[in-house]
Amino acid sequence: MDYYQIVLPEPTTEENSEILIAQLAVIGFESFEEKDSSIIAYIPKKDFVKANLLEITYCHECNNLGKLQIELIPDKNWNEVWESNYPSVIIANRCYVRAAFHESKPSMEYEILITPKMAFGTAHHETTSLMLELILDNDFRNKKVLDMGCGTGVLAILASMKGAKDITAIDIDRWSYDSTLENAGLNNIGNIKAIEGGVELVASSDNYDVIFANINKNILLRDMKYYSEALLKGGYIYFSGFYKNDLPDIKEEALKCGLNFISKLEKNNWIAAVFIKQE
Repeated sequence: MDYYQIVLPEPTTEENSEILIAQLAVIGFESFEEKDSSIIAYIPKKDFVKANLLEITYCHECNNLGKLQIELIPDKNWNEVWESNYPSVIIANRCYVRAAFHESKPSMEYEILITPKMAFGTAHHETTSLMLELILDNDFRNKKVLDMGCGTGVLAILASMKGAKDITAIDIDRWSYDSTLENAGLNNIGNIKAIEGGVELVASSDNYDVIFANINKNILLRDMKYYSEALLKGGYIYFSGFYKNDLPDIKEEALKCGLNFISKLEKNNWIAAVFIKQE
């Protein structure tokens, strides 16, 4: 599949950045990066309509100033694109996330091999690294886990390495579905069931001991009730994909859904928070 890539200067505030990403998501953009003071977003070629993009005030202003870059990225070029920009990552000096062209580190407690391509979850973004750190710090032996918005499947893979029994990985993005299956195979993980789809799949799923939801604030607030319904009483849910200033809103909605706040990790104003379902 061919994708369009757009590059915009990052807005001056975190709140405006989040609003921009939410607006882009509404018109079909699927993946986002924040790099070198820029927002980089990707949308399938078939879904791209420039007029829709320019209806977003910030995009229209950037276009008028010559600061909006639009480029068609053919499918055949993606390996070259990500390989040229993908360094390895070490999480908490315990987990090494790398691609095939990086050297192995056998001394690491956990080593995850991924081919990220278009899918979010390369462990470079603060939200993914924070979620990995939470997984490292908790016990997953014999747990039934749901990874909602699984991206590359890196969270599901680490949970499996830490002893999770059964893992369901769901993502609306076809790239993420394919990437999760590929990466599970690369790491010889056989207990991850990947499903392409959205929150409608959660409502019909079995109850889970632990749920990961690293998405964004608006989707978390919208879909939290469905996650809570799929979580066993006394089960844990890890939320990320939002800023520090958004945590009160996440806590408020969580409480309505029977979820009590336990703890959080923070990095560069991004948050990963742990909640428990009331008994």
